Amino acid sequence: MSGDGLRFVKFLGVGVLNTAVGLGLYWLFLWLGLSPQPALALAFALGVIWNYLTHARLVFGTGGLSRLAPYIAAYLVLYGLNALTLRALLASGVGAYAAQAILVLPMAAIAFVLISYVLTGRLPLTGAREGE
Repeated sequence: MSGDGLRFVKFLGVGVLNTAVGLGLYWLFLWLGLSPQPALALAFALGVIWNYLTHARLVFGTGGLSRLAPYIAAYLVLYGLNALTLRALLASGVGAYAAQAILVLPMAAIAFVLISYVLTGRLPLTGAREGE
């Protein structure tokens, strides 16, 4: 298996854990009475440090916090996409729990591309580095 292929498998494995944490937090905040958008914002805010540490160490083999700021920026992009799409699903009549569950896989695919770029300086599967 190629380096990117193995990295993607690791990303998926860690992603299952990170998704469980994020979705669990979102559902917990809904259960506690928050509306969907604040629940999503709080789950993202609490999950970003956890996700950075698991992605950096377990998937991309980087240590320290030097890439944390760009990682947070990538997560803000992900949050914006997620929030807009969640709003559209809610407006179309999909329930709050199901709507976020529907978004898990598309958001994971987008996250892999963004996070790969942020933590390695290259796009996955292309080998293209920053500035190429």
